[in-house]
Amino acid sequence: MRRVVFNQKGGVGKSTITCNLAAVAASQGQRTLVVDLDPQANSTRYLIGDADPGAGAAEFFGTTLSFAMRAPKTAEYIVETPFENLHLMPSSGALEELHGKLESRYKIYKLRDALAELASSYDEIWIDTPPALNFYTRSALIAAERCLIPFDCDDFSRHALYGLLESVKEIQADHNAGLEVEGIVVNQFQPRASLPQRVVAELIAEGLPVLQPYLSASVKMKESHEAALPMVHLDARHKLSQEFLALYQGLAA
Repeated sequence: MRRVVFNQKGGVGKSTITCNLAAVAASQGQRTLVVDLDPQANSTRYLIGDADPGAGAAEFFGTTLSFAMRAPKTAEYIVETPFENLHLMPSSGALEELHGKLESRYKIYKLRDALAELASSYDEIWIDTPPALNFYTRSALIAAERCLIPFDCDDFSRHALYGLLESVKEIQADHNAGLEVEGIVVNQFQPRASLPQRVVAELIAEGLPVLQPYLSASVKMKESHEAALPMVHLDARHKLSQEFLALYQGLAA
């Protein structure tokens, strides 16, 4: 199963959701890969801390710009993380430098082909994307089978959501008919505040696929980022860890 976590808005928790759901999958015995396509490399730092990531997504895409008699295997751009069953194709700022060349040379299907090459090596692949509808995001949507959309509970995010869904529909129509919107992941939810409750209720009333449970706002997540430990490894009994577990189990059902 290949999933992309996609939202053009920054700060909605794409990397947090990608890494924590992937960590849960790996802890359940699934051979799991995270592909970090965001030049900010938040998922990379979250999973391996300050360790040198080595060759990763930028080097992979760089090789697609030139012909070689012996093209490196995709596995050569993947590193282990400290967590059992969890591997990473790391990101770096070099992705930003490559973007224009990749787009002009129309290398949009290269990621799909590379992940297909890894089909026998992994049970699940999770793709983190930059906060933009650009070459890397479109590549991820073309390569994926399912799409998760993180949503923080404000009116700006709600209005942007319809544009996101239209972008997914366009990819479906033009490039990837099998792509499905698996659901909207409500992040940083505050149950005692009236605005988040009202906004989420309106999404549900409109028939949008809002997933349960909602992910609570918690300072523990900042500790998780700082320690480079996904919640299931930092504190498996914490409420937020249990929410990630329940969310993953709902997806896997």
